[in-house]
Amino acid sequence: MAGGNRFRYGAWRGGPDPLAPPYDVRAAVDAVGAEVLAGGSLRDALRNLLRHGPRGGAGLDDLAARARRLRREAMRRGNLDGAVTRSQALLDQALAAERDALRDRDDETARFNEAVLDSLPRSTARAVQELADYDWVSDEARRTYQQILDGLRNDVLEQRFAGLRDALRSSATDPAAQRRLAELMHDLNDLLERHGRGEDTTDAFAEFMRRHGEFFPERPQSVDELVDALARRAAAGERLMRSLSPQQREELAGLMAQSLGGGLASEMAALDANLRALRPDLGWDRRERVRGDQPLGYGEATGALGEIAELDDLLDQLGQEHPGATLDDIDVESVARNLGRGAADDVRRLRDLERELRRQGWVSRTGDGLTLSPKALRRLGGTALRTVFAELSAGRRGQHDLRSAGAAGEITGASRAWEYGDEQPLDVVRTIGRAVRRRGPGVPVQLDVEDFEVVETEARASAAVALCVDLSFSMISEGRWGPMKQTALALSHLVATRFPQDALQIIGFGPTAMPLTERELATVEPDLVQGTNLQHALRLAGRHLRRHSGSEPVVLVVTDGEPTAHLDPQDGEGVFHWPPLRETIEATVAEVDQLTRYGATLNLFMLGEDPGLRRFVDAVARRSGGRVLSPDPADLGRYVVADYLRARRGRRRAA
Repeated sequence: MAGGNRFRYGAWRGGPDPLAPPYDVRAAVDAVGAEVLAGGSLRDALRNLLRHGPRGGAGLDDLAARARRLRREAMRRGNLDGAVTRSQALLDQALAAERDALRDRDDETARFNEAVLDSLPRSTARAVQELADYDWVSDEARRTYQQILDGLRNDVLEQRFAGLRDALRSSATDPAAQRRLAELMHDLNDLLERHGRGEDTTDAFAEFMRRHGEFFPERPQSVDELVDALARRAAAGERLMRSLSPQQREELAGLMAQSLGGGLASEMAALDANLRALRPDLGWDRRERVRGDQPLGYGEATGALGEIAELDDLLDQLGQEHPGATLDDIDVESVARNLGRGAADDVRRLRDLERELRRQGWVSRTGDGLTLSPKALRRLGGTALRTVFAELSAGRRGQHDLRSAGAAGEITGASRAWEYGDEQPLDVVRTIGRAVRRRGPGVPVQLDVEDFEVVETEARASAAVALCVDLSFSMISEGRWGPMKQTALALSHLVATRFPQDALQIIGFGPTAMPLTERELATVEPDLVQGTNLQHALRLAGRHLRRHSGSEPVVLVVTDGEPTAHLDPQDGEGVFHWPPLRETIEATVAEVDQLTRYGATLNLFMLGEDPGLRRFVDAVARRSGGRVLSPDPADLGRYVVADYLRARRGRRRAA
């Protein structure tokens, strides 16, 4: 009770929890896992998580689409030669007003001036240059002509220095303002030249900002920030020149030279050279095909080109295509400027999601980008196991075990009286309980030999399992890649969680074979090189079985094609040939015989109905005493795990 009001507290029922984080980390991991188990690559799945965004949020693709739309709009904003067009229109106005004034006068000077005007070149820039010393009769014409010079000059300087707007209004007539502008340009070039030579410019930058900081509303905090702001604008001006036709470029260059004057023009040229040397990466020589009916002035045209360049940079950042790209590469301030605050918030949410995935140990960053951690791989394997074997009863843990009391194995929960020679752990609770019941309560407790009890354990039979999976391109082209990967991850998880005494090795084979960890299995992609080297896979399987000689040997092979490659006995290199060579078949059968003599169970899972594969696997099964199973790809996992359990139990029972 407070001030007569009653307050009640309970679960939030007004919509999404306002205190919940803007991401569901486990849902994001599961989304990646679902894509991997469907046959997609881990690298693409992690990229897609960020590109498409977590459930209910925008991803990088959404932001990139908005940036591309804005770029298209900027490309249709107008005609880039508006500065030349505007100057031409003002020149026509000035000449018309001057001719009207001369027509009212009847003297030789008037006729001479008319002749001068009649002989002006057709080029706007050259005409403006020749009129620099012309003695105007019409005040209106003089003011209009001056607008050409002052307007373009102010547009250029305002485009380069956003804070010069007020100063430029009086600089044309105020000597003090002109000196201030000259000092700014001189000091700026001096600072950039020293910075370009690698000198320490910390103090010089502070002094420069003290004297001229009012002209830089961005308030740069270092020379690098100052260079970045100025270089982007200068590069936009250079791209404008490059985007014009040769005639338009010549016209605009001439007008700019005339409007800036000799001293300021040379300072501007030096500034551009300094900025280009410091930031050569800004695409100074790039051309854009901006089109539109509206003529754009110099400031508008460079603004459009600057916006296009910034959007291009943003698209590159959002694309995350360059090696080592991270979300930290995205300029959030640029996103906010170009796409709005909501888009910037989306980028921050994606960053938070990536950081949270790393913080909680679901992903780690390597030189190749993000990858799943062992924790995430365990979750992925658990998902695969639940998906593949949902219809199988889980049964009780250890249902395949051989029960006998012994020192090694897992505790059963039962105990028995200690006997001479027993090595089982002592059951302390039951031992003390027997002593208390025999002698009654009291401290200290007196123990006799007959009080001791030991815990019972069960000796567990172990298996050495080699799962050989075909990594050839046909596996993915025929839609078998996802079931294969799901099956291998599920079996790996099953062994790790329910049968940890077993030793599982997954062996992938294409032109050659190689052992695969869970992480490598999740990231493996089909090999475009031809070859199905089952011989090499079986050789590696035999090595794995012999390293665990005390375990039940089990070999499971998943393939969709007959052997077409083997290792050359001379140099160990893979030899491929289609149709299969006799040497390839003989080398593969030799490995089958080695495994059979060792006592291994060898079962083959044939995907597809290739006649050559059918003949081969039937022959191998007869030769080794194994089995051939031909499941639908969707049922592959259930077949493999069931056969694994049967193989590791059946032979032991027969023995």
